[in-house]
Amino acid sequence: MKHFLDLADFSREELLSLLELARRLEKQPEPRALAGKILGLLFFNPSLRTLASFQAAMARLGGNSFVINPGHGSWVLETRRGAVMDGAAAEHVREAIPALASYCDALGIRVFAEGRDLASDLAETAFNAMAELTEKPLINLESALNHPCQALADWKTMDDLAVPRAGRFVLSWAWHPRALPLAVPAAAVHMAALRGMEVIVLRPEGFALPEPVMERARRAAAHSGGTLRETSDRDEALAGADILYVKEWGATACYGDTAADAKLRSTLAGWCVRNDWFARTKAECRVMHCLPVRRNTAIADEVLDGARSVVQREAANRLTVQTAVLHQLLKS
Repeated sequence: MKHFLDLADFSREELLSLLELARRLEKQPEPRALAGKILGLLFFNPSLRTLASFQAAMARLGGNSFVINPGHGSWVLETRRGAVMDGAAAEHVREAIPALASYCDALGIRVFAEGRDLASDLAETAFNAMAELTEKPLINLESALNHPCQALADWKTMDDLAVPRAGRFVLSWAWHPRALPLAVPAAAVHMAALRGMEVIVLRPEGFALPEPVMERARRAAAHSGGTLRETSDRDEALAGADILYVKEWGATACYGDTAADAKLRSTLAGWCVRNDWFARTKAECRVMHCLPVRRNTAIADEVLDGARSVVQREAANRLTVQTAVLHQLLKS
């Protein structure tokens, strides 16, 4: 494995093998596997689980890591091509990333969507421009339209819970006071389709996932024997659900228009997951969310603190699957 950028870069069999490695390392740690190896972590956006779990995974394998948060203890970095650098940024990524890559054996980059131009974000413009600056093994720590580490942890979580491969996976939009990126919902719907599940995207009008995201998931479903559709009918979508995966995202009908997005979501505060959402699901239906989550806006306390919630298991599995990713990337 040269890079870990996208689950779509791997066959289903390769991903199953990676998950098996994660389970093996969970039971049989290899505390010297990456002795002498260094992981660089470049975060343009905030992180809790991704940052901590990658540092912990590297340490558990006997390696080391360093973290750069541009503008916080290091120079503000410019990312735009052709920029006239007369503002806050003191250095361009075209100089910074090759330098950082020379100090480490693998590099992880997190750079969120700009949230202004849907076509540019769908093309992963910012992440790809940085990825081309290094030949070192590269890890996507979350980009505009992808979060493969989260998706792999979600897959393992469902395996841990013995959720049927062909079970019903409902990805539901939830309310948030502002527009959030599409990376996690796009990665989750693709992952569940690749796993072979019956995938339903439940969302209000105006919040449909972009067609390229849906088409990519359809291809994964066709390959794995799964299905994919979308609806705004909550009762129909949740009937017989095995998994309710909750996530907030911005309005795609008016992408980049803050005022129009706010107007659309102003009447949707009822899209907060409460116990009454489970009236028609399977009795053992579990609730997933990548975290962080705003309590009593996206998911109510009664659900997050209840037996259905597996959000902490998901978070723990970030460490487990990323340990396997690093092992595959760097063990000589």
